Amino acid sequence: MTDSMFALIAEELARIAAEKGETLPALGPDTRFLGGDLPIDSLDLATLLVVLEQRTGQDPFRAGFVQFNTVGELAALYRPALSPSGLPAGSA
Repeated sequence: MTDSMFALIAEELARIAAEKGETLPALGPDTRFLGGDLPIDSLDLATLLVVLEQRTGQDPFRAGFVQFNTVGELAALYRPALSPSGLPAGSA
């Protein structure tokens, strides 16, 4: 998992939680999206995926859904979206 992708996911999760009036708990690679401590639901998760696609230009689900449950698993799916500088494409 890359630190920059993890940071991007954390940033967007914090924004989603704040819009709901919630506080985002500390995140780690093993933090589960649904059924855990995150104040998000399946619609929020779908919103996160759309925003990640917009910000990275990458859709790891284009060929079909790939199972993921944790922040670390999702960040790993976007590994090809990183530029050589280590930043998500378009964020330099």
